[in-house]
Amino acid sequence: QVQLVESGGGLVQPVGSLRLSCAASGFTLSTYVMSWYRQAPGKEREFVAVISRRGSTDYGDSVKGRFTISRDNAKNTVYLQMNSLKPEDTAVYYCRRVADLWGQGTQVTVSE
Repeated sequence: QVQLVESGGGLVQPVGSLRLSCAASGFTLSTYVMSWYRQAPGKEREFVAVISRRGSTDYGDSVKGRFTISRDNAKNTVYLQMNSLKPEDTAVYYCRRVADLWGQGTQVTVSE
């Protein structure tokens, strides 16, 4: 079955770091453009990061310089390394196979 499963979310303190994982099954992840989005309660879903088939990356303005998207083709997994976390980064983070397959999301909470 074609599926994306996020993991790695949790509670961290401001300025802390967290690495999210998105494990793909039923398809070869490296042959697709993959991305991360996030959504806080009552807010619209927001673009976070994207990685192309060739490994080119881009980021939303709110996370640029702090987050890094990458993939491990052997593990069929995409990662989101999040550094210098802020309370405003609190959200459910979703992995996406662009156009269009969504994972279920993993909760990230940034708080004292």
